[in-house]
Amino acid sequence: MPVDQYIGGIEHAILHLLYSRFFTKFLRDLGMLDFGEPFKRLLTQGMVLKEGEVMSKSKGNIVDPDGIIEKYGADTLRLFILFAAPPEAELDWNDRGMDGAWRFITRVWRLVVDAQSKTSKALAINQESSLIKKMHQAIKKVSDDMERGFQFNTAISSILELVNEAYEVKNKNPDADIENVAEVVVLLLAPFTPHICEEMWQMLGHKTSIFKSQWPLYDPEAAREKTITLVIQINSKNRSRIDVATDTPEQEIRRLVLDDDKVKQCLQGAPVKKVIVVPNRLVNILI
Repeated sequence: MPVDQYIGGIEHAILHLLYSRFFTKFLRDLGMLDFGEPFKRLLTQGMVLKEGEVMSKSKGNIVDPDGIIEKYGADTLRLFILFAAPPEAELDWNDRGMDGAWRFITRVWRLVVDAQSKTSKALAINQESSLIKKMHQAIKKVSDDMERGFQFNTAISSILELVNEAYEVKNKNPDADIENVAEVVVLLLAPFTPHICEEMWQMLGHKTSIFKSQWPLYDPEAAREKTITLVIQINSKNRSRIDVATDTPEQEIRRLVLDDDKVKQCLQGAPVKKVIVVPNRLVNILI
């Protein structure tokens, strides 16, 4: 005690949560505990809805997972639930989403099959390529989302983007060596779809369990975007966009923005009172 993490639905706030907090504070006041809260972190999970109503055994509107698991497998069901919504948000159940989760897992499977079939003559991927950058960005994103607390949907989204990028490379160059990227994809996906990832890990030639393997590490420099797109606003209304190098000084950004043709057209010679630069996001010109 205190417990590291409490997870419970809003329907438990009165019974489980309130009572546990009451008894903890009561025992603290008696001098039997040196802390006043029973849980270090609280996550109130969202409710699962079906046709606009909360799923409930008493209402008889629950979804039996057995049929879904028989058709798609347990990993597809897990992936759908974790990807469909943030954990604290309501989830409106839709069986059609299961097809999307299954198709994504199938794409990863085909990526692994392609990687394991490549010979030693496969062409190496340029370490400066967009795929390598996307791989390091995905490792960072998944690691951060897992670390900061149950942001599974955004973590899975970054894996999906990495898989899409890998397929773009494959389509342009079928002989590209994507084995390293495929391994990273499987490692990142393993916490969400453990059974099929264990099998794909063995397909890639590994003898030990994937869950005994080291979590992939990212290179901050490789993950860094070389350029960023800044939204240009005039009196807080979007008017244009501009691409600049990541480390461009604010003074240079102001000059580039004021030299932009669309900005000049919108200003029509009006005097500029102030230029506000929000780093890595936007520039707002006040007239």
